[in-house]
Amino acid sequence: MKKSVSNFLSGLLIGIIVSVSSFALFVKYNKNSGDGKKVLKLAHNQDNKHPVHLALVQMKKRLEELSNGTISMNIHGSSVLGNTANCIEQLSTGKLDLSTSSVANMEAFVPEMGLFSLPYIFEDGEHYWNVLNGKLGKTLLQAGESKKLRGLCYFDAGSRSFYTKNKAINTPDDLKGLKIRVMSSPIAIDMVKCLGGSATPIAFGELYGALQQGVVDGAENNPPSFYTTKHYNVCKFLSMDEHTRVPDTLLISTITWDKLSPQERKWLQIAADEASKLQRELWAKKTTDALKAVEEAGIKINYPDKKLFMEKVKPMYKPYEGSKIGNMLKEIDKLKKGK
Repeated sequence: MKKSVSNFLSGLLIGIIVSVSSFALFVKYNKNSGDGKKVLKLAHNQDNKHPVHLALVQMKKRLEELSNGTISMNIHGSSVLGNTANCIEQLSTGKLDLSTSSVANMEAFVPEMGLFSLPYIFEDGEHYWNVLNGKLGKTLLQAGESKKLRGLCYFDAGSRSFYTKNKAINTPDDLKGLKIRVMSSPIAIDMVKCLGGSATPIAFGELYGALQQGVVDGAENNPPSFYTTKHYNVCKFLSMDEHTRVPDTLLISTITWDKLSPQERKWLQIAADEASKLQRELWAKKTTDALKAVEEAGIKINYPDKKLFMEKVKPMYKPYEGSKIGNMLKEIDKLKKGK
């Protein structure tokens, strides 16, 4: 009798443990709240004052309005759920619903995204956004679906320009003999070489010290980054040659996308498109404020003739002739003014 009771209690205990464990897993991974509302988990690597974060907060509010409270988002910024590579991996497995990423990080999944790293393919900001919001831009957003990644919209990450310690860059000749920090990108390295400089890949977190110690003579980035990193304390010249425009994108896991109804997808897309528009406005203001701040700090800002730089990098397009990227470059060229 005692043995029977003991076996019964043991079985009961095991059953309780299994039930509790199952419930814990359900709570951890179920994407619905207790009241039946769908809550999408979104991660990004910016702080809570960045235009991307502010736009995503507005997107959450708008999504709740459109869906009458049936869909919401939990936003996790500042890389608390992992760096960009980690988040992309989580999207592909469905552990994360949404994340932002530079399209440069998408090249491993969608090689065609590499075209954005090529210099001077856009003549100005208007041309850039006409391409992103047009047929080609939308096609690229969906090009990663085989990897479980679908783009919802683009966010502005500005144009990248050179900043240097000892002299302004007015022509490509001014880059001769200068060591310029670049990202670990073959295209970025090739660009600086074509322009006459010495390309030096260095981790971004190590760049301030490298500039101070003379390991490099300059770098390239957008004005807000130049300001927020305080690189202007070392580099006294900002040359607005605007050689590349590499956007960010908002990605959704196709595992999540496929579970949404057509109406829910529509609400999400509307909210994302509105967030993109707001982010662009916030980024433009941030850029203006950054340029004003560094100028007040004594930085000399110059605007070189871009045509001189464009001519130097023409050989970079040759290898792409006849390829997918080459065909896309032709489409981009057709959207230029006067074409």
